Amino acid sequence: DVYKRQDFLLWPPCLQAYGYRIVDQLFATRSVARGSVTRELERGPEARVQYESDGVRRGLPEFMDRNNVAGLLAMRAGRVVLERYGLGLQPHDRWSTMSTIKSVTSLLVGAAVQDGAIHSIDDPVTRYLPAMQGCANDQVTVRHLLTMSSGMEWTEDYTDKQSDVNRYSKSLADKVPGGVLALLRACRRLHAPGAVWHYNTGDTYLLGALLSAATGGTLADYLSQKIWQPYGMEFDAFYTLESEGGQEIGGSRAGMTLRDLGRVGQFVLDDGVIGGQRVLPEGWIDQAGAVAHRVPEAFHSASRQALGLTAYGYSWWLRDDGAMMAMGHSGQRIYIDRRHALGVVQLAAYPEPRYASANEP
Repeated sequence: DVYKRQDFLLWPPCLQAYGYRIVDQLFATRSVARGSVTRELERGPEARVQYESDGVRRGLPEFMDRNNVAGLLAMRAGRVVLERYGLGLQPHDRWSTMSTIKSVTSLLVGAAVQDGAIHSIDDPVTRYLPAMQGCANDQVTVRHLLTMSSGMEWTEDYTDKQSDVNRYSKSLADKVPGGVLALLRACRRLHAPGAVWHYNTGDTYLLGALLSAATGGTLADYLSQKIWQPYGMEFDAFYTLESEGGQEIGGSRAGMTLRDLGRVGQFVLDDGVIGGQRVLPEGWIDQAGAVAHRVPEAFHSASRQALGLTAYGYSWWLRDDGAMMAMGHSGQRIYIDRRHALGVVQLAAYPEPRYASANEP
């Protein structure tokens, strides 16, 4: 019901494990169509996974159980070396991407630059979205949105129902036409654009709206045309919309299968080239994986430290060893290590703080 939709970011694990598979039944969505030919995934020798925790050596089943993992896929040198499912997830189920879709949307910015639809990422947002003229966003550029440095005031606190991100989430649940854009137009500027990194889902919403305006179509269709069909994705995906028939949400809660997210990771490892045709500008992935801003140590310090994340690029989280990560609420991850031709996707239902017990690992 509408109340459960409004509390989407606050769900307990019992709702997460089911609800993350039926996002398209809860919110307005638009399909990202696959093509007529599926790119079959080559299989390599299966990886043997073990890890040590509290002095005890454990295996993959324990890792998945202890971390509420719904799906885990690893690809090495273009071949699947690991594919596992949990929490009732099936290969055809489209699990909520949460904010990992931010990194996918940022790839489409590169495609739009390659196509000439976006002249330069240093163009002002208002060149493509005149509706943002006359508000605090009118000095923000495409680059600022890509790198979470718009300077806008925004609270990304999932536990506070009055935070900006939860008011944004409520607008999606209520399917209010223009509701998110109105919320963003009302935001104040705290810093000069480009000066300070601050995580802001609103920035990526604007980025998605800008892409739609620049390309003259829907974000879902553009993703289908540039990546989903030519790369041979196995299943249709979807973007969540702000309202019925409205603008796609470029920064959260899309729906994709585990294998197709693995193919997205491989597309990045392939440097944005499909069948010999360059979809992303030459050097785009290098730029996306270069440090735009250092991430403050206080920002989600425990998880950031555990994953070794130190910086932010073009909507990708970065490690000092050169690896890139797409990160999403409650354990959604795409890890890419280009030096070792390695991509790993995790789908999960990490308990929110108010539901985490003393026994959580």
